[in-house]
Amino acid sequence: MTVETTNGVLLTDAAAVKVKALIEAEGRDDLALRIAVQPGGCSGMRYQLFFDDRELDGDARADFGGVTVVVDRMSVPYLMGATIDFADTIEQQGFTIDNPNAQNSCACGDSFS
Repeated sequence: MTVETTNGVLLTDAAAVKVKALIEAEGRDDLALRIAVQPGGCSGMRYQLFFDDRELDGDARADFGGVTVVVDRMSVPYLMGATIDFADTIEQQGFTIDNPNAQNSCACGDSFS
């Protein structure tokens, strides 16, 4: 498992492999995985994960197995210590976020407070 957490976020090896495959499918080598926290959802804050080719002032960056992960400066405190993983099992498929800063989360896991 990768242990670099320059931006406060840990991307597991499984998640890095999946993100790298998705970026390769896009046919671009200038994309980073942006993780942000925005107001919304049933618990108050919502995670956003998307590919981005922009560099914003104050972005925190880290590299995980050739995948660049960026977090905007406003989201860093909310994501400090969070682990992004990817599951592909019969019970669960997709990206998961284990965030020690989340006091409460909704049943669907899409938002937190």
